[in-house]
Amino acid sequence: MAPSSDPLRLAGESFASRLLVGSAGYPNQQVLLDALETSGAEIVTVSIRRMRLDGGRESLAELLGSRWRLLPNTAGCATVRDAVLTAELAREALGTSWIKLEIIGDRETLYPDVEQLLAATETLVREGFVVLPYCNDDLVTCLKLADRGAAAVMPLGSPIGSGGGIANPSAIERIAARSSVPVILDAGIGTASDAALAMELGCAAVLTNTAIAKAGNPPLMARAMRAAVEAGRAAHLAGRIPKRNHAEPSSPQLGLVGA
Repeated sequence: MAPSSDPLRLAGESFASRLLVGSAGYPNQQVLLDALETSGAEIVTVSIRRMRLDGGRESLAELLGSRWRLLPNTAGCATVRDAVLTAELAREALGTSWIKLEIIGDRETLYPDVEQLLAATETLVREGFVVLPYCNDDLVTCLKLADRGAAAVMPLGSPIGSGGGIANPSAIERIAARSSVPVILDAGIGTASDAALAMELGCAAVLTNTAIAKAGNPPLMARAMRAAVEAGRAAHLAGRIPKRNHAEPSSPQLGLVGA
């Protein structure tokens, strides 16, 4: 986990891990549990439309809720009304006011509907929710979401589930530099190097699901993601050297034999 001196701070709470993990698409529950344990993550996203909220053997709430902070999401919602209703259901059933807000505007690309996302964020914040909206990699949208009270912004790296990595690193870096709230890279992570890059660009955290769940060995990939996030964060704090178009020797020429 990240050092206790460098916690992730979200909505007034601190978390040692800067890796958030999804719970969908795993081969079985044991693989899910093994991967979550290996990841070191403290926050796990769950889709309300998939969950059984009435308890029972298959309930994700019972399976995970005692060990991880559950972050319900509004996956599949396409309107403000549906997203708000789903958030209210999650709060009632799970006892949490935290919500990962997703409002999809296009079923092919799964890109967010910015207009409805902004409206839903404002509504949910007014109703006392801690809102973490999934959004596109647009600086203006992220700034507007923060202005409307979002606790963090979650721009996509590339389309959901694509494994395409970060398609526009300069946009993510710009958002991370300008945002007044934490930036959590969401969607498109394919492997550990993508997660490390997100952190090097200045993101406060990374959320990944498919890259772990669909890997050949999910627990091993979860371990790789954990290490990548930690390494990327350390590299960001350390500060990389400038990129140059010419070579520069790392050792001085003074004292060379024959000089």
